[in-house]
Amino acid sequence: MAEPADPAHPARPASPASRTRWLLSRVRSVRVRVTAAVVVVLAVVAVAGAWALVAALGRTLTTEVVSAARLRAGEIVRELEAGASVRQLEISNEEDRFVQVLAPDATVLLSAPEPASPALPDPPTASQEDVVESSGSPGEPDETYLVVAAVATEVGRQGQDLTVLVGQESETVDEATGALTGTLRPAVPLAVALAGLATWVLVGRALAPVESIRTQVDGISADRLDTRVPVPDTGDELARLATTMNAMLTRLEQAQARQRQFVSDASHELRSPATAIRQHAEVAVAHPGSTSADELARTVLAEGHRLEQLVAHLLLLARLDEHVPAADRTARPVDLDDLVLEEADRVRTTTDALVDTSAVSAGAVRGDHVQLRSLVANLLDNGARHARTAVEVALAEVDGQVQLTVADDGPGIAVGDRERVLERFVRLDDARTRAGGGAGLGLAIVRAVADAHGGTVHVGATGSGGARLDVRLPAADDPRPT
Repeated sequence: MAEPADPAHPARPASPASRTRWLLSRVRSVRVRVTAAVVVVLAVVAVAGAWALVAALGRTLTTEVVSAARLRAGEIVRELEAGASVRQLEISNEEDRFVQVLAPDATVLLSAPEPASPALPDPPTASQEDVVESSGSPGEPDETYLVVAAVATEVGRQGQDLTVLVGQESETVDEATGALTGTLRPAVPLAVALAGLATWVLVGRALAPVESIRTQVDGISADRLDTRVPVPDTGDELARLATTMNAMLTRLEQAQARQRQFVSDASHELRSPATAIRQHAEVAVAHPGSTSADELARTVLAEGHRLEQLVAHLLLLARLDEHVPAADRTARPVDLDDLVLEEADRVRTTTDALVDTSAVSAGAVRGDHVQLRSLVANLLDNGARHARTAVEVALAEVDGQVQLTVADDGPGIAVGDRERVLERFVRLDDARTRAGGGAGLGLAIVRAVADAHGGTVHVGATGSGGARLDVRLPAADDPRPT
């Protein structure tokens, strides 16, 4: 049985082109790039650190060797200046060093371990405080020494200035630095390789949830929006990413559900006037004497008007669903009071209820003139549809906002239904008949337009129990953003 593919390590493709793309994707992966960056940085740091460590050890040991040579040279100078003769100096058993005492003419007066050895070809001078490296010494030509010089003044009866040369063997410096270099030479690449391997493993484990999320999201389609990606228990950025993606999927699922419901309701509402027109036409054809051309024309006109209004409302809601900002700060102000008075005159011709606009005062807002007219028209139509005798309309500026209030003396809206009536295709029980109710889109349009203009809608009750709807929109001169 074939082993299942590992989602974190997809199988290598068979075709050359696919294999090339697969290799490029692997090279460009975050895991490879992070590991390569860590290896390069660590290699540079490790090599530089190893070189600095070897150099520091060499300087430290060299300083100790030179200090030992200077200390011995100082001791000899003090003995000579104290009155000891050159031959009284006990320098025959110096360990790991050689000593020479030179006359002013560079003649070797005393030398250890080989007496009367020739002077060094290029000895240091005490006045310059030089330290020279000599590859040969009296008796030990194969050794390497660091040589220092010191001067003993007015020595002996003649008061000569003698030069004391002390060479300290520096082989320990080379041995120590060489041993350290030999240790670091394999250790540095090994440490870098181990760090790269650890980085590869850790980054792979850290990115495993990302690959799992990617695989899960890759399998989500429009009919599987209820699927959610796994959220790691780490509480880090990956967990927050998974949580955000799940929230996005929830919003998409809700939006899809609303869209399906909207399409279903819209189809039902559009079918009703079309069905009514078809039924009346079929009756007229089947029974010519049962109806007249005038009755059929009035029916078709009424249902056609209703169909036209429904389509217009649906198109407006579709545009508002696109979240196009209507209340642009660069838009010209719209006199809302003029729209209210114009729509009130229209409503008076279609209803027997009294439409009172005595409380309408000036009020200007910024936004889309057509959408704001639709907001006002639907508010007044809703009030007139449910009023028994009167509809009161008020408009005023309150705290930098323009408030439009439409109140009727109808049956009112129950507290539990006051939010629901603002949703699409919602008709309360007393408004579901075609004679008394619309398609249930009017107040939904009012809220959608208000939201697009940075406003709010509140549903309440009048003192007599009727419905009261308050719409607040930012005034045209309000500096607050919409």
